[in-house]
Amino acid sequence: MKNRSITALAGLAIITSLLLVACHQDDKAKEDAKEQKAQQDAVDFPTVNVASVEKGKLSSTIAVPGELLPYQQVDLYAKINSYVKKLLVDIGSQVHTGQLLATLEAPEMVSQLTGAQSRIKQQQAVYYASKATYDRLLNTSKTPGTISQNDLEQAEAKKNADMANVEAAKSAYKEVSSSLGYLEIRAPFDGVITARNINLGAYVGPGGKNADPLFVLQNQSRLRLVISVPESYVGGLSNKSEVKFTVRELAGQKFTAKIARLAGALDDKLRSERVEMDVYNKGNKLLPHMYADVNVPLPSHDSTLLVPKSVVVSSTEKVFVIKVVDHRAKWVEVKKGFQGGNKMEVYGDLKEGDKVIKNATDEIRDGQKVKD
Repeated sequence: MKNRSITALAGLAIITSLLLVACHQDDKAKEDAKEQKAQQDAVDFPTVNVASVEKGKLSSTIAVPGELLPYQQVDLYAKINSYVKKLLVDIGSQVHTGQLLATLEAPEMVSQLTGAQSRIKQQQAVYYASKATYDRLLNTSKTPGTISQNDLEQAEAKKNADMANVEAAKSAYKEVSSSLGYLEIRAPFDGVITARNINLGAYVGPGGKNADPLFVLQNQSRLRLVISVPESYVGGLSNKSEVKFTVRELAGQKFTAKIARLAGALDDKLRSERVEMDVYNKGNKLLPHMYADVNVPLPSHDSTLLVPKSVVVSSTEKVFVIKVVDHRAKWVEVKKGFQGGNKMEVYGDLKEGDKVIKNATDEIRDGQKVKD
């Protein structure tokens, strides 16, 4: 009897244990199902942070590289074949307009000048003779029947032709004489000699494609800051804008310059517009061909729609923002405008106050339900 009681108790304990295990498994299954449903809901109905579309005025700048160029630069060549006789300047020399830089010599030019003078005298002698002949015939012809009209006209034509030859000889002399002026190399403007490629006695001649210039002269007191502004930013540039720039070689120093010239056309390869600023180089701190980091101010637009940069999605399909309408995502195609700080101008089917998803991605599909 006692053994039967023990057996019954053991069976009851086993049944109770099985019931407890079954209940535990059932609770765990319910929890797993609940967690799975929550995960599925999170996938189907993601929770998103939203931002409001604002109206405002955005001012911005773009950073572009630039180069400092001489305001004026010229390569000086010899116009005629000659030899260097005197050198009066060297690299680094400060020169002024009309200053003599070098003198050249060409012995054959002296011979040509002497020959031109001789031809003038020769033609003058011929002219004087023909003029005397004409004058005699003219005086004789005053007596009727002494000189035919044809002889008189021929004598006059000869005199006029000889006079023309005299003028031609004088022109040839002036040409040779003026060529002697090319034996003096003078500065066309104030500046600095930055290159000298000749020495005394060197043979020089007219500049060719592969010939080095005698001197290179640069105006460094005034420089051109040249930049290329991308096509998307050129619309509002004007010659009233002022830019700021720095150069790496002069760390800590900031410079300003005003836009002086706009190309008015885009480069067909770079798709950008050339812009130049005049920089007055006091103290010659800046050197030609230095590179500069330039900040160009962009025009501000009134009453434009502004959103955080993270709102705009650039996918392979299009550029868009995701607007939240009745707890559903709606893709709205937009065009980007200027950027400033963490804000960006956008243009599309939006209005002030619309809710758009922050940190949007194309994983949130158009029409999908969201929690905001």
